[in-house]
Amino acid sequence: MANTAPTDPEGERAKGRVPLWLDPDDARWLSQHCGCPADAPQEERERCDRIRFRAAAALHKHGHPH
Repeated sequence: MANTAPTDPEGERAKGRVPLWLDPDDARWLSQHCGCPADAPQEERERCDRIRFRAAAALHKHGHPH
């Protein structure tokens, strides 16, 4: 496994990000769900991809299946 640095809470705050605690089942649903319509703009699809990736990464980081 690659050597990764833990999340830096101050660095995340500096980027304007906020913490979000979810039940693992809710995070799993979020990591697998995309509600973008077929004609969604690229920006919307990329946002959905980022959210799904972050949900899956959070599950992985804490040892939950995703």
